[in-house]
Formats: sequence, structure tokens, C-alpha cells
Amino acid sequence: MVKRILVLDDNQDILDIVHETLTYENFEVRSTGESEKVMPLVEEFNPDLVILDFRVAGTNGGELCQQIKAHPKFGNVPVIIFSAYINRDAELLRYGCDAIINKPFDLTELVEKVNNLIS
Repeated sequence: MVKRILVLDDNQDILDIVHETLTYENFEVRSTGESEKVMPLVEEFNPDLVILDFRVAGTNGGELCQQIKAHPKFGNVPVIIFSAYINRDAELLRYGCDAIINKPFDLTELVEKVNNLIS
């Protein structure tokens, strides 16, 4: 069965690259640039993994991570947070994410972290 990944990033170029890369790796990918669409998409799409940009307008990626982790149906879904804030990993981990990818990031690192969390 194809694994599903939901991606949030308000930078369309990053969204396109991540979407294309993960689709190429045979994942089913849904992406959005709007934080308020994440929880409805989680419920509709039922992802196996969620990737959230930390710094987005509206609810930040950390707060969305907490909402996903607190949800009775999706609490075990791995969450990766993208962040351009170097040396903030401890702060970001407090939100309950399973991994952090610092921007700018290497696509190989992205694919490895996704595969490690989703398999």
C-alpha cells in the first residue's frame, strides 16, 4: 500500500520540490501552503507522516504538531518540522515532533528521514 504524506510550507518553491521528490519516491503526497487547512486535511487524507514548516502564517508548525499528537486517531502519526532556525532543535522537539529538518535542507536527508519514520 502506498504511504501518504501531508506537507505544509508557505514557500511554494519548497512545497513543489518536496512534493515532486516524495512523489518520485512513490509516496502519495498532499500539500498546502495554509496552516488552517492542515487539520481538515489530516482528517480527510489520513496521512502516514506529516511534514510541517515551523514558521507559517496563522498556527505555527509546532502548534499544529501538538494538535496532531493530541488527536486520538492521529497521535501516532510521525511529524517532521522544517525550520530555518538553527540551534533551536530542543525548543522544536518540545512540540512533540519526531524529527527536525533544518532549512536549507538536502533532499537526500529529507528522503532518509521520511523513510526511517514511515517504514
